[in-house]
Amino acid sequence: MDKNTIIGLSLIGVLLIGFTYLSQPSQEEIKAKEKKELAEKKRKEANKKEEKAKDKKDKEATSTLVAKKDDKGIQLKDAEGNLIFTNSITKKDTAIAPKKAAAPAPVVKGELLRLESDKMIVDVNTKGGVLAAVQLKEFESYRNYVKNDGKITPVYLFREGDNTNELEFSLNGKNYTTGTKAFEVVSQSKDKIVLKHQVETGSIEFTYQLKEGYDLAYDIAVKDLNGNVQPKSVMLKWNTKMRATERLLTEQRRVSTVCFQTADKQLDYLSEVADDVQGLEQDVNWIAYKQSYFSSILHPEDGFKMKGSKVSIKNYKAGDDEFFKIIKDYKSTLNLGLSSTENGSASFNWYFGPNDYEVLKTYNSGYDDILNWGWGIFRWINLYAVQPLFDWLVNSGIPIGIAILLLTFILKLILMPVQWKMFVSSAKMRILKPEIDAINAKYPNKEDAMKKQMDMMSLYRESGASPLSGCVPMLFQMPILLAVFRFFPGSFDLRQKSFLWAEDLSSYDSIWDFGTYIPVYGDHMSLFTLLMAATTLVYTYLNSSNVTQQQQPGMPNMKVIMYFFPVMMIFFFNNYSAGLSYYYFISTLMTIVLMFAIKKFFVNEAKLKEKMAASRVKSADKAKTPKKKSGFMQRLEDMQRQQQEQQKNRKK
Repeated sequence: MDKNTIIGLSLIGVLLIGFTYLSQPSQEEIKAKEKKELAEKKRKEANKKEEKAKDKKDKEATSTLVAKKDDKGIQLKDAEGNLIFTNSITKKDTAIAPKKAAAPAPVVKGELLRLESDKMIVDVNTKGGVLAAVQLKEFESYRNYVKNDGKITPVYLFREGDNTNELEFSLNGKNYTTGTKAFEVVSQSKDKIVLKHQVETGSIEFTYQLKEGYDLAYDIAVKDLNGNVQPKSVMLKWNTKMRATERLLTEQRRVSTVCFQTADKQLDYLSEVADDVQGLEQDVNWIAYKQSYFSSILHPEDGFKMKGSKVSIKNYKAGDDEFFKIIKDYKSTLNLGLSSTENGSASFNWYFGPNDYEVLKTYNSGYDDILNWGWGIFRWINLYAVQPLFDWLVNSGIPIGIAILLLTFILKLILMPVQWKMFVSSAKMRILKPEIDAINAKYPNKEDAMKKQMDMMSLYRESGASPLSGCVPMLFQMPILLAVFRFFPGSFDLRQKSFLWAEDLSSYDSIWDFGTYIPVYGDHMSLFTLLMAATTLVYTYLNSSNVTQQQQPGMPNMKVIMYFFPVMMIFFFNNYSAGLSYYYFISTLMTIVLMFAIKKFFVNEAKLKEKMAASRVKSADKAKTPKKKSGFMQRLEDMQRQQQEQQKNRKK
């Protein structure tokens, strides 16, 4: 084994160990997950026991009293008109006053009050004092965007009936919620509303005030409820059904969930795919209801307390009324941690805005962590390389499509040495291919595998080539390829930006809408995806000459696998962001052009062949000189001898 091969194997080992180390969860995360699962299991078991005990108590209470009736089957009454029941156990009669029909609850009719700034329109309902609707004036939904009517119709994050933010607490032993109660207007201006609700001798006051940017101040004041309401029992229930805003609702659902920052400033989140519920295991700094390009982030001044707090996410199924208009149902029950209900208060900042890295970063609160740009090294590449470079290109006024083109070109220049190394290795393997094929033909039998391996190693060592020298540079490129796979679909800069035939680079491009859904593929044809697959197919063809056909029975045909991958990309990327497919198409095309440029102007294969031949002659001369064998080579020869002896013994 030559030095290059040893170095290549060592580097691959180090990289694989590094990737494995970065991707594996820490001991703290494992313990936290186990603790969470145990707590959730205990909570469910306690709830089941409580429900069973309640059912048993109810059955016992109802089964011991039997209505006492006369011969005609009419229940008997006493002189005061009370109904007479017989205890089935004691056989004693008991008179019970008939239940009076409960008076119907008064119907509360709400009034919508509006706040407006240069960026937001906020509606507040006096019924429940809830935030009824939020519109962002700078952005519009995909449906309005494609109208191309020359005006911006503000996008709704949620409409009336989609959101509730109510207080829940125990009042004189009974559960009390404010979500359907009447609130009176204390004061109102263009950017501020104060609402008040009377509760027995006390009151609850909600204040909403628009601030600069995408912020809404939300204050809660509880007064004169001491003795009737325990401070630690006051919970804020926040439920939002976020509206669809993009072209493909399934893609919005795929990346939408509840995120929250724990007290130790670690981001946690619920499942993006399945329904999920989680009780908080520590205090949290803020809660975010995240969808693909917009979020609602509720940030309390003093954090939410973990006791009794939980968050959940629910997906809608086909057939539900909300299936085609609502992304997901977000719910939270949050402990405000009030110190008093005599004169207690809680203050919040509510962010309603885009998932734009530059905007979220200005809050210095970790809001930008909700952007799903990958984990570990992939996120670092996006945060400290791809995003700053792309943001600089976009802010310079360059059209978005040209910015992606220039970004790709710059990244290719940075990776030029790696590409050079790969091409030289590829050229060496191409030169040696006839001799490699000859060795494979010389040892067709499985029992000759050790001899074939030794001849191969000698050929590589004498020629100064190594099959691994082309793999190592590829490993350096993979993190960037995987990083941009996360970056482009989540980049707000691509939203509703057109380029060539793609009307919105954040969604798929379509040159043919089928009018019907084709399983696995979709209901349209993406041209950027086809171009990406085509260039990948060409690149595969150009490199297929270096792939040696497997001679061993049962082994997969590598050439077939190589050609299968570009075909699968057509199905996998058809619904993905056009910006991502465009980047991969340009990147692969540049790689092909770069290969031809290196071959024509920088690497002369004839001279390289002569150099390799000279290296082999030099190695042959050295071989004539007695030289102590390395421990590895000695062990390899010993293994070969043992194998040969075993084969002879089998023949006997």
